[in-house]
Amino acid sequence: MKIIRSPAAMTGWSERLRREGVTIGFVPTMGALHEGHRSLIREARLQCDALVVSIFVNPTQFGPREDLTKYPRPISHDRAICRQEGVDVCFEPTVETMYPTGFQTTVTVPAVARRWEGEARPHHFAGVATVVTKLFGMVRPHRALFGQKDFQQSVLVQQLVKDLNLGVDIAVRPTVREQDGLAMSSRNVYLSQDERGRAVVLYKGLQAGAKVIRTGETDARIIQSAMAQVILQESTITTDYLAVCDPRTLEPVSSVTSRVVLLGAVRVGSVRLIDNLLVNTPRRAS
Repeated sequence: MKIIRSPAAMTGWSERLRREGVTIGFVPTMGALHEGHRSLIREARLQCDALVVSIFVNPTQFGPREDLTKYPRPISHDRAICRQEGVDVCFEPTVETMYPTGFQTTVTVPAVARRWEGEARPHHFAGVATVVTKLFGMVRPHRALFGQKDFQQSVLVQQLVKDLNLGVDIAVRPTVREQDGLAMSSRNVYLSQDERGRAVVLYKGLQAGAKVIRTGETDARIIQSAMAQVILQESTITTDYLAVCDPRTLEPVSSVTSRVVLLGAVRVGSVRLIDNLLVNTPRRAS
């Protein structure tokens, strides 16, 4: 496995392979790799001839009071996972090479970013859109894989690629969960043992909303209430939002008439967790 730090060297490697007709897969990460990342890497390995994983903790997607300095950076562990999974290149650019002196361009996807995580973290998605655009330009992949756990991010990236004609095929893979249902996240390491036990209530709340939909309920307010009632059982957990949305636009719906995505964000102690479920409406007899 190659370790490349220079953007120019990364692009040169990719361009050589593209001229040879090699299909390049890409999994962008901020490191602290877990089984969710591993599942993306394995799928990309199956779908593409060559595979690049980037490890870059992107400062522009963190707010001023967020956990940039505390964000885990176990680089030896991350490289070991990449080697185990047959990654060809681990791309590890520095902040200075990604955002050199004089850098001033920002990419935004305003409609997708304005609600939910975008409202809670106003600078987050501009940072995501900008760094993803830059990484695509450096890595030059044919296909990039993202996880459903960050659902709004995946919708934003797909819109970005479409709008800017970036020519990258985006694949979104299902959320990987712990045995009790907690969505795997690099931030889970911040949870104390007690908080870890309570954190699964977000997934349980989303499941409650999905169950109500599958029994035929269409009123979004009732579905949201079903989710909220479950989460309220853990009095120490604060809900940021629970929403019933169109999965293509992320706009809230008042009535469920087709497939929806249930979105949720909670605070468990000092840790903020997000999760989602895609739910199909039950077939009705004609």
